Amino acid sequence: MSTIPDLEPVANRMREAAQGVREDDLGAPTPCAEMSVGDLLDHVLSLCEAFRRAAEKSSSTAETPPEPSAQNLPEDWRGELDRRLDALVAAWRDPAAWEGMTAAGGFELPGEAAGTVALNELLLHGWDLARATGQAYIGDPASVEVGYSFVSSVPADDPNARAGLFGPVVAVPAEAPLLDRVLGLSGRHPDWSPPLP
Repeated sequence: MSTIPDLEPVANRMREAAQGVREDDLGAPTPCAEMSVGDLLDHVLSLCEAFRRAAEKSSSTAETPPEPSAQNLPEDWRGELDRRLDALVAAWRDPAAWEGMTAAGGFELPGEAAGTVALNELLLHGWDLARATGQAYIGDPASVEVGYSFVSSVPADDPNARAGLFGPVVAVPAEAPLLDRVLGLSGRHPDWSPPLP
């Protein structure tokens, strides 16, 4: 990899979306099937920790991600998310994080792949969180490019390759904004909005 992606812009957008969450939003649905806003925030907290450890090469394939649940959110979840995002960004700024092999989510994978997955997770879940809580989301161009490169590399017609990662591809016009195409390839409807009460 000639240029190491910087996770700070996409982490900042996640931070902004989280700051816009109200306490009464925590039970609201999200574009992630069967996951509430609170569940999604717990998932993001967990993935920040898991991928920080992946960058530091301190995780193992024996570590599997916990089931996301709003019940696990600490009282100061915004402050905790800030701290974990800062640590995640710092860990992936070390060029060594992108080299060799590491582990995340119970799988062994190259460091470069793990860093790309971490960035893509923040991109997609930042959008999920913003959409679920009625906020605008504008992805930074560099992160969206990395996200597109990643999601377009996962075979659209191979359920096994997509299992646990993305849902079925959602058709999006070829002339649509790049972020919309990233969303479609990840199994999300770019025009998703919360169901009416």
